[in-house]
Amino acid sequence: MRHYLLFTFLLILIELSFGQDFRNIQIPRPVGATYPFAQVEPSISIHPDNPRKMIAGTVMNDYYFSRNGGKSWKSRSIDSKYGVNGDPVLHISGNGDYYYFHLSNPPSGHWIDRIVCERSKWICGKWKTSATKVNYPKKQDKHWVAECPVTGNLYLTWTEFDKYASKDTSDHSRIMFSKSLDQGKSWSVPAVISYFEGDCLDGDNTVEGAMPAVNEKGEIMVTWTGPNGIMMNKSSDHGKTWLPKEVKIQDHPGGWTFSVPGVGRCNGLPVLKVDRSGGKYNGRFYVNWADQGEDTTNTEIWMIYSDDFGKTWSDQIKVNQDESDRHQFFTWMDVDQKTGNLYFVYYDRRNYDDESTDVYLAYSTDGGTTIRDTIISQKPFKPNTDVFFGDYLNIAAVDGVIRPIWPRMDDEKITLWTALIDSGQLGIE
Repeated sequence: MRHYLLFTFLLILIELSFGQDFRNIQIPRPVGATYPFAQVEPSISIHPDNPRKMIAGTVMNDYYFSRNGGKSWKSRSIDSKYGVNGDPVLHISGNGDYYYFHLSNPPSGHWIDRIVCERSKWICGKWKTSATKVNYPKKQDKHWVAECPVTGNLYLTWTEFDKYASKDTSDHSRIMFSKSLDQGKSWSVPAVISYFEGDCLDGDNTVEGAMPAVNEKGEIMVTWTGPNGIMMNKSSDHGKTWLPKEVKIQDHPGGWTFSVPGVGRCNGLPVLKVDRSGGKYNGRFYVNWADQGEDTTNTEIWMIYSDDFGKTWSDQIKVNQDESDRHQFFTWMDVDQKTGNLYFVYYDRRNYDDESTDVYLAYSTDGGTTIRDTIISQKPFKPNTDVFFGDYLNIAAVDGVIRPIWPRMDDEKITLWTALIDSGQLGIE
């Protein structure tokens, strides 16, 4: 019996070291989808009380849903009275409502002039529409959303450009905040929550990637990056008041944009999540990002955390567990709110000398002290610089059900994938 247990333990170690054959599921492209680079920039959300239900979205206006834990999917393209211009953000609320946030391109308005909220009681997506207030001629871009576990409020943050792509030094970018007190039916007048502005070139000197997270007390934190590094602001009164000036929490070496061979553009915008599991690390805020620094051949994935609502932060922790000098990029993170476990997904080239790319999952059961990673894609792919490949991946985890989502590219054709992963496959009880 002792020898059998030792053999089983060694098999588990081998699987964790060299990767398991996780079942990869291709998510079908909607019939009639017209955007030439459809199925990039994915977002995924799992129902908090029924993990068999999950929804996803990709640019420009595509929507996917599954009722069997991601084993099969239905897909369709959506429209809106305000137009749909990509950057989908999918969310399933605590009461089971479905949300699809996106940029605008209205027939009677102006390109990206507001952030749009589609909401539905049905997973198939019978949408009702609302939007943030227009501040023409300024442009509204790259939003993320969080829900308050105390009030059910929805909080949106994003970047406002005086004039998108302007080289004029008098044009600036800033971070905006709006909230809904009625499940997305209406939104407060957007407020500026950043003191230090950026430029409008959509690059290292632009303030971008604003993401909110809300702890079990209803306190809001928002992080983003820009010319001053990774920044943080916070509110303890449901977004009524904020710190007068945001606080720098981390350097972002080399800036948030960088070059990776085979990828037309690449970034390491920060991802912010908080543990509300009630476990040992309850209340811990995590920030995950990628940077390249001076070594342009070796992009790395990092994280830090705070246990005191952003007053102090840990030293940075490397997420990818290889010691190679090759690229890991396009990271995303989630916290399983049932267990407090951390999960990351990212592209990885540790195994190759060329542009061949795998997808890896990293995970931690002890708040980031110990991190393991494993390959989850069943075969590598090679992207092409001439084909737009988006700006990020995504992952969601609920009660041990883990669903990363990523595009791959084969012969310049983009497809969308997920992997069926449960915590038990990773040796997590």
